[in-house]
Amino acid sequence: MRRLIASTFASLDGIMQAPGGPEEDPTGVFAFGGWSFNYWDETMDVSAGGFDGKNRDLVLGRRTYEIFEAYWPYQADDNPVARTLNAAKKHVASRTLTTLRWHNSTLLHGYAVPAIIALKAQPGPDLQIIGSGNLIQTLQAASLIDEYNVWTFPVVLGRGKRLFGETAKPSALRLVRSQASGTGVVMSVYVPDGDIRPGSFASAEPSAKELERRKKMANERR
Repeated sequence: MRRLIASTFASLDGIMQAPGGPEEDPTGVFAFGGWSFNYWDETMDVSAGGFDGKNRDLVLGRRTYEIFEAYWPYQADDNPVARTLNAAKKHVASRTLTTLRWHNSTLLHGYAVPAIIALKAQPGPDLQIIGSGNLIQTLQAASLIDEYNVWTFPVVLGRGKRLFGETAKPSALRLVRSQASGTGVVMSVYVPDGDIRPGSFASAEPSAKELERRKKMANERR
């Protein structure tokens, strides 16, 4: 069974829309396109985060595919990211596209969830989602994503397309590893960790240290 890995850039408040430039995705009159640009430094390895698609098959939503298709095929061959993305096999989830011009691209037929289930069952390299917010939300709700690479940038955007929306399935995640860039970008890898396990501090038996603290506070009020 192939793993499905989602990699995305997100603001501190969970917005993932148009990190690369003003014209990338202005949907909803989004005014902050290119918000990630000034935070990049040499410690941020796009290959380690899966953003170059190296040794993986890509799974892309329509919007991300159109952005990539209009840019990466026209970059120089000595650009390592262009080289890996152009060579990778690309599976595109769309109900509106009928033809794909980018090399090695195929349409996923029917609804995304059963198409991805079938794709994961096929032999081959792991599957890599880049961007594709709506597709991530659909597949997260169906519990099909096996790993999340989330690079959180120290910026608050307030509005825009979110990584997880109201349709997100409540679930726990486990942090596998994390690293911070010199500009404060936190690069984290999470894997699903079952259901949320609620608890309550109110029902917990207070420790001896906590009892002593409460006693001290009570004496100070007298």
